[in-house]
Amino acid sequence: MKKILVTGIAGFIGYSLTKRFANSQYEIVGIDNINDYYDVELKYARLKDLGLELDNEENSIVISSKYSNISFCKLDITNEDILDNLFTKYDFQYVIHLAAQAGVRYSFKYPETYIQSNIIGTFNIFELSKKHSIKHVIYASSSSVYGDNNAKILSTDMCCEAPKNIYAVSKKTNELMAYSYSSLYNMKLTGLRFFTVYGPWGRPDMAPMLFADAITSHKAIKLFNNGDMYRDFTYIDDIVDGISLVLENKSKTNYNIFNIGNSSPVNIKDFVSIIENEFCKKAIIEYLPMQQGEVKETYADISDMEDSFGFSPKVDIKEGVSKFISWYKKYYEVSKCVE
Repeated sequence: MKKILVTGIAGFIGYSLTKRFANSQYEIVGIDNINDYYDVELKYARLKDLGLELDNEENSIVISSKYSNISFCKLDITNEDILDNLFTKYDFQYVIHLAAQAGVRYSFKYPETYIQSNIIGTFNIFELSKKHSIKHVIYASSSSVYGDNNAKILSTDMCCEAPKNIYAVSKKTNELMAYSYSSLYNMKLTGLRFFTVYGPWGRPDMAPMLFADAITSHKAIKLFNNGDMYRDFTYIDDIVDGISLVLENKSKTNYNIFNIGNSSPVNIKDFVSIIENEFCKKAIIEYLPMQQGEVKETYADISDMEDSFGFSPKVDIKEGVSKFISWYKKYYEVSKCVE
């Protein structure tokens, strides 16, 4: 059985990927520090859904009660010594590195957190992957690295030298480190630039959850740039499909960057309308100027993923939002139509 380390397993993408790999050919060891950037109860609920009941003890291994191939260790990726012990114990072949301090706006208040988690933490992952001869490291990058690019469609062959926030800086730094490690040590490293991921078990700080919360609590939805914003919303199952395709990439090229998006941007006002329909209720809208550090539009060129792996997003925005809201109503115990 092939062994994979998944960092950030209690996060949205980490949980969803691990769920997909349950009862598969892979043995998954997940790690997460379960920080309180957003509601830790949601993180614990994701872990519980994987059969991981935690005693909250640092650095101890918990084996899933549901899936024999999944286990968990509460561990911070900035703790290099303990991380090294884990690499030694399990002799991983693959690493899927998803752990990171997320959020653009949070980076304005706490930039040092991004340096520690996203840069120092990723350095530890790359360094230990070199030391332990990992076959393939996949790491999460972001569409944020493009900054406010004037190009309509964002392609991986574009120059990304003007990030607009520290979060984007940290992700671009990860890509530069990966290039260096790949070149110097003949390591296989693949960066995936995710575009606005949404779906069941999603992050509370992202637009879909914020909008759903606002409608159900009868509060205003804040639309920046007066609603003239577009996002390449990508359903979580399509993201997991993409990661799965890349995992055992047999390409002889050691350093790769791919976009994973839906390649079909949605106007943010139209996105709100779809959510309104799901709740049978009109939203209260507050129009605001463009916020510092934000970009007007994201639109992924996924031709490299299509050509290399036959990747094709399957879930359109209406189906994806419907599945997300269905989960939201069940998880938060919200009635079918909001009064």
